[in-house]
Amino acid sequence: MNYDTILLEASEKMEACVGHFEGELRGLRSGQASSAMVDGIRVDYYGSATPLSQMAQISVPEPRLIVIKPFDASQVQEVVKAIQASDLGINPNVDGKILRLNVPPLSEERRKKLVGSVKEKGEAAKVAVRNVRRDANKSAETAKKDSVLTEDELKKLKEEIQEYTKDHEGKIETILKAKVEEMMTV
Repeated sequence: MNYDTILLEASEKMEACVGHFEGELRGLRSGQASSAMVDGIRVDYYGSATPLSQMAQISVPEPRLIVIKPFDASQVQEVVKAIQASDLGINPNVDGKILRLNVPPLSEERRKKLVGSVKEKGEAAKVAVRNVRRDANKSAETAKKDSVLTEDELKKLKEEIQEYTKDHEGKIETILKAKVEEMMTV
């Protein structure tokens, strides 16, 4: 691999780590209703585990309310079962063909647990970024051994990889702080 390829791969993988971290946080309850809270729920739809978002209209008309309207009204009970089986911890109110999820405010104790969980996920994301750095540095060393890179190019490449690492760790830290603040102020 050459200089640019190693750098590009490292950058893409680090961005993927940040994106994965954001995705993990999207579904976490913060005391405020969000359609992302039900993104991971799968419903048994005629024997197939189907994402809720593909079989229902999901809206958030108020800060503490999620409204779910299945496209197929005969599946309301299956949707209820799936929500109850999820780790959401909210019991849906069924109103004919519509389900309403009232999102209760989080207790202080629950918020602190969630903040701890968010920080763990943040640290795991930073470790993933550092692992990408390690792999990129190994690729750079291999390229140097194979005479693809000179000693000066190797040094410069490692410096750039380190800059990318710092940038991506900073992005993770920014996302983490914003989520913690959101969870503690709601």
